[in-house]
Amino acid sequence: MALTPSNMLALGTEAPLFSLPSTTGDMVSIEDFPDASLFLVMFICNHCPFVKHIREELACLGQDYQPKGVAMFAINSNDVEAYPADSIEKMAEEAELAGYTFPYLLDETQQVAKAYDAACTPDFYLFDEDRRLVYRGQLDDSRPSNDVPVTGGDLRAALDAALAGQSVPDQQKPGMGCNIKWKPGNEPG
Repeated sequence: MALTPSNMLALGTEAPLFSLPSTTGDMVSIEDFPDASLFLVMFICNHCPFVKHIREELACLGQDYQPKGVAMFAINSNDVEAYPADSIEKMAEEAELAGYTFPYLLDETQQVAKAYDAACTPDFYLFDEDRRLVYRGQLDDSRPSNDVPVTGGDLRAALDAALAGQSVPDQQKPGMGCNIKWKPGNEPG
């Protein structure tokens, strides 16, 4: 499995808007959460070993931070024809098995991934209440083969700082994982 790093979208970037179908059949938009204090957008999928490695922590993030006013969204932008394990039906199964309490959305056109300059799964983007990017990068230092425990430390520190009204440090490590599986001819330039 080849490692692909995050593209590290510029801090301060305004969150690109989206309206995507969820595993429950509803259309979900970042605009559906006008009272959120923070917005966490996560690019994940079902089949990636890097996402499988952290799926319990993703569920814990939802349980820990949604009650604190953090709007969370998981987005799958993979080519589901080439990777049927990432279909919306399989996404619904995964959301239930993993215990995800946040919307799991399908970006079938891959336009949302392009708008966020997403490159890998997992890829994390944290926006403040003004929907300005304050963190992008890794969950923590754990990887499927490095024996470092999954703690969510980097992302949790950013969430905690932003919730406390403190600045999130600019020194941020890129996320690493599998590349987004682009549809033929749809790869970003």
